[in-house]
Amino acid sequence: MRDKQYLMIPGPTPVPAKVMEGIMAPPIGHRTPEFGQIIKEVTENIKEIYQTKNDLFILTSSGTGAMEAAVANFVNSGEKAIIMDNGNFGERWVKICDRYGVDAEVISGPWGEQADPKALANRLNQDKNGEIKAVFVTHNETSTGVLNDVKALREAMGDHPALFIVDSVSGMAAAPLKVDEWKLDVVVSGSQKAYMIPPGLAFVSVSDKAWSASDKVKNPRFYFDLRAAKKSYDEKYNTPYTPATNLVLGLQCSLKMMKEEGLENIYKRHNYFKNIVRTAVRALGLELLATDKAASASVTAIKKPENIDVKDITKIMRTKHNIVMAGGQGKLKNDIFRIGHLGYVHVNDIIVTIACLEMTLKELGMNVELGQGVRAMQEFILKGDK
Repeated sequence: MRDKQYLMIPGPTPVPAKVMEGIMAPPIGHRTPEFGQIIKEVTENIKEIYQTKNDLFILTSSGTGAMEAAVANFVNSGEKAIIMDNGNFGERWVKICDRYGVDAEVISGPWGEQADPKALANRLNQDKNGEIKAVFVTHNETSTGVLNDVKALREAMGDHPALFIVDSVSGMAAAPLKVDEWKLDVVVSGSQKAYMIPPGLAFVSVSDKAWSASDKVKNPRFYFDLRAAKKSYDEKYNTPYTPATNLVLGLQCSLKMMKEEGLENIYKRHNYFKNIVRTAVRALGLELLATDKAASASVTAIKKPENIDVKDITKIMRTKHNIVMAGGQGKLKNDIFRIGHLGYVHVNDIIVTIACLEMTLKELGMNVELGQGVRAMQEFILKGDK
């Protein structure tokens, strides 16, 4: 019964009925003044979530498209950059930079741990001639359930002139990210995460410093040329090419819901769900990949029990219980499974997920007492400790 399926992955996330109503509205002319006003409204609301006064653009693409735009528009082929890599999406920065001929130096860290600000500071201190033009970081490393300390990473740069470019696709609106206060130059995010709409839209903010750098970039680009986006916004508050209009209408609805809840409450809700999941996982005798300090508010990564295959866990959860969870990615593909608690998720969704996980693990031979994880969650919830 697909209509009863639980999406407990870090994206796509469940979509509220109000948002679906917006998406299912009759198509609207994308070059009309009416749609221009909608673009203006949603852009200003997204800026509030970003906590920025910088330019911000809506792209019809996945989050990866916005990541590509962040490379294509701001770093020339042959220029030096640093990539902080501690997971699959740090590696995605590496792959995109490689395609554009960027001379990228990778500072790798253990998967499951936060990127190291000291390592970044030490490397930048060696760059006496300012040859490094950009630093790429990941806010929320979805593949490992790690929230990197973006503020500390930015502070580690000191006065180095490099651009600071952030992938916050699964982190934005789930954990704090203060774009202007922290002096973040380019930040990308995606619609299918905390924004609670289906995949297909991405968002990118651009600082004045980043625009100055863009003037010197010679990379070939067309669809992801942010100069075209700026020109179109400045002239008539619209997109340069045909947008996914009905996704934008859905976004208008979801942003109204988010505004009513309030950004700080959204952060608290995601953090609360993280704590509930981690409480249950520990009660089941399972091991978490990330420490409490490093733990993501969007997704929790759990080490698989000994002698049980990750694919078997996710398959039984999906086929018998209609709950979709994520396996590992990259080099952790067969070592962890992940529970998403991002966007339009209710505490009862988590309770159902843990109850079904208990049955799944017992079926696969783990010595688990049915109800022990759920009981630990219930006790945590009754304590009222957010």
